[in-house]
Amino acid sequence: MISAALLWSVTVFAQENSSHLTQRELKKIRRNEVLRNQQNNQYEHEFDVGGRLNTNGWSAYLDYERLTSDVTHTLFQFEFGEIKDPKENKQARQQGVDIFGYPYTGHSFVYGKQNIFYQAKLGIGQRRIVGGKGNKSGVEVSAIYLGGISLGLVKPYYLELYDSTAQGASYQKYTNENANTFLNPNNIVAGPGFGKGWSEVKIVPGLYARAGMRFDWAEFDQVVSAVEVGVDGAVYTQKINIMVNNPGKRFYYGAYVSLLFGKRW
Repeated sequence: MISAALLWSVTVFAQENSSHLTQRELKKIRRNEVLRNQQNNQYEHEFDVGGRLNTNGWSAYLDYERLTSDVTHTLFQFEFGEIKDPKENKQARQQGVDIFGYPYTGHSFVYGKQNIFYQAKLGIGQRRIVGGKGNKSGVEVSAIYLGGISLGLVKPYYLELYDSTAQGASYQKYTNENANTFLNPNNIVAGPGFGKGWSEVKIVPGLYARAGMRFDWAEFDQVVSAVEVGVDGAVYTQKINIMVNNPGKRFYYGAYVSLLFGKRW
């Protein structure tokens, strides 16, 4: 009787343990199957938003991609940014003291700056996958190359200047006639703020090209989280002056690193 009871207990325990292991194995199989389906899924579209730091400025951009083969995506991109001169040095002048005794300054300015140079770019190219993810914690590596139209937006740079002949301060842009006043540091009261000069923007057309490598570490294929590094350059139909004492250039180039986020579907 006792032996039968012990045998029954062992049998029940073995069955329960076997059932428990089977459930765990089934769960693992189902999970691996889901991951395999996600990895093998071919998403036909992708939309990304990114920010880029260049060796000569900054930019923000929008990407749209369309799948054209197992490893190739056609890429459409719009980008807007600013090119800066390496000799730019932003500073500010004290305007006075507030009621609590703390000094305050006016708008910051860059001494010797003649124009603010923005770029609006519209391009087309490809993103080619050169190293796929080995698993969901891996990194997908892609090569990117594109080019297109670049519109240079040249906005005159204004300074608030004290003019002894006018007995007061006024906003002025650089001209040959006011060069001595504009370039005298003692005359500078403050910088222009963002809104000054937009009605005088000059458009200079050009072409640009970009090549880089992208590293996508997103855990799920539907989500895009990536870093991109590379080089780019743009050439314009005429020279663009940023600083008064530096010669203008038609060709601008540099290296960049960007961070982007998006979604595939």
